[in-house]
Amino acid sequence: MEQTNEKVYKNRMLILINVVLLTFMATLDSSIVNVALPQMSELLSVSSEAIAWVVTIYLLVVVGTILIFGRLGDFLGKTRIFLYGVLVFTAGSLLCGISHSFLQLIISRGIQALGAAAAMGTNQGIITQVFPVNERGKALGISGTAVALGSMAGPPLGGFIIHSFAWEYIFLINVPIGIIVYILGIKILPRSKKVAGQPFDKKGSVLFFFSIASLFFSLIMGRNYGYGSPLILGGFFFFLVSFFLFLYLESRTEVPLLPLSLFRNSLFSISILCAFLSFVALSCSTIILPFYLQDTLRYSPTFTGIILMVSPVILAVVAPLSGYLSDKIGSEILTFAGLCLTGIGLCLMSTLTEGTEISVLVVYLAIMSVGNGLFQSPNNSITMSTAPKNMLGICGSVNALIRNLGMISGVSFAVIILYSRMSHFIGYNVSDYIKGRDDVFIYGMRSVYLIAAAVCGIGAFLTAVRLFSQKRKRHASVNLETN
Repeated sequence: MEQTNEKVYKNRMLILINVVLLTFMATLDSSIVNVALPQMSELLSVSSEAIAWVVTIYLLVVVGTILIFGRLGDFLGKTRIFLYGVLVFTAGSLLCGISHSFLQLIISRGIQALGAAAAMGTNQGIITQVFPVNERGKALGISGTAVALGSMAGPPLGGFIIHSFAWEYIFLINVPIGIIVYILGIKILPRSKKVAGQPFDKKGSVLFFFSIASLFFSLIMGRNYGYGSPLILGGFFFFLVSFFLFLYLESRTEVPLLPLSLFRNSLFSISILCAFLSFVALSCSTIILPFYLQDTLRYSPTFTGIILMVSPVILAVVAPLSGYLSDKIGSEILTFAGLCLTGIGLCLMSTLTEGTEISVLVVYLAIMSVGNGLFQSPNNSITMSTAPKNMLGICGSVNALIRNLGMISGVSFAVIILYSRMSHFIGYNVSDYIKGRDDVFIYGMRSVYLIAAAVCGIGAFLTAVRLFSQKRKRHASVNLETN
């Protein structure tokens, strides 16, 4: 694996493909199993409530450990941790595919998630390391596209595999891909470098895992138990206590898991916050749209899947192009335009009714997706470009953590808003789609999209502040040089 900088530089596109391929598969596996849950529940003889843990355990392990692996990448070498992640993810996928009991599947799924977290926690750091500044936006754009495609393509691809084969192949398909990525990675990825004499923050890691895991558990399970239940409220309380203890510990640790000094950089902090807001807003649409297409417009699941593919297809085209443009003209204006366009698309989505033509819906989706594509790549580029070289791993994992947190938060908030507004409209408590009362759902859906658009508006305002701040700094620098 020993490579010179020149060879790494020449192989950078091959490195990108290698890293992005595993990133796509790891992201895909967070959503691909959703359509297989009914079949898995029946064949493994467990309840539908229990089988949901196949999805939940993966998300909990990923978000609870991704920051830890990002920091280990800075200490032990990003390539080393990435390749360990590939091996563990591949082994976990194989174990999932040959599972014959529910307990075996859950344990295997947790192992698979550990590998996914190691790979996703170091991928952006590797990309930033091997690409020069003038190509970084395009490279991170391609990586961001893989993440978006992985999360959006899961349900339709899972449906195809279930229809044609069996649920085990959802996991077994990862095995040959993982082997290819590992063998190729050994040959082409940049050499890992250890940082000697750096103690690892074990206490901070434990506190972080339990705080983030409790937050995600509460957000995910709250949709089943109700966000006012004692179990869920207790989970949120535990998160708050453990997270504040984590921050207190990090501020007093010499080599912390999460260096809080990163957030003193306003460019990094604003970029992270805007990324969170964008994923919250877009995830609101992701959870609402399938109900609208199938229950309100009466389209089949197959046709619904085709319509839902509009966003990832557009994103696959726009995100790399946006990354390329950010390398040429800068990232700030693109992020601002992207969030504005996304907000406009969400506002348009709020006007949907029982009689909206499918062509109109596709246009609205396209506007929203173009905006998302314009925003994601340049924002990732800004985030990673502000990172010190010895913190690329932790910065990349923070970015990935924020993405996951935004997506889960968006889904949870959308469910709360949807059913609370539906209940307000009809006059009694509602927790499901009411057959024959499409108007009730439309009322709730409109509120979700308008609030999501407002969230995007906040992000757009912050990017505008960032844009003008950067312009002032450039003018001040020019004036200083002139004088």
